[in-house]
Amino acid sequence: MRKIALLLACLGLSLPAAAATPEEALTKAGCVACHTKDKKLVGPSFKDIAAKYKGQDAVAALSQKVRAGGKGVFGPIPMPPNGADKIADGDLKDALAWILKQ
Repeated sequence: MRKIALLLACLGLSLPAAAATPEEALTKAGCVACHTKDKKLVGPSFKDIAAKYKGQDAVAALSQKVRAGGKGVFGPIPMPPNGADKIADGDLKDALAWILKQ
């Protein structure tokens, strides 16, 4: 592995970075501008989201909500759509799974 990394470095390439933790992905995507782990900010806390969807396999449904945006589920303030340019599909899935465990 070291030889491959050295060869790629010599060619001006690099190995893909290790996947971010769910918390890092949420921060990088800007989610924490409106959401916190345990307090309502602009949007609901991650704990409130987890409580609302407790016992449900909600990752797919919440992924669609994140991508499309929406309003009315947690109050009148709308959530803007968040495309794959803000958070990759894999990171979104991992982040939502993490949120649902809060």
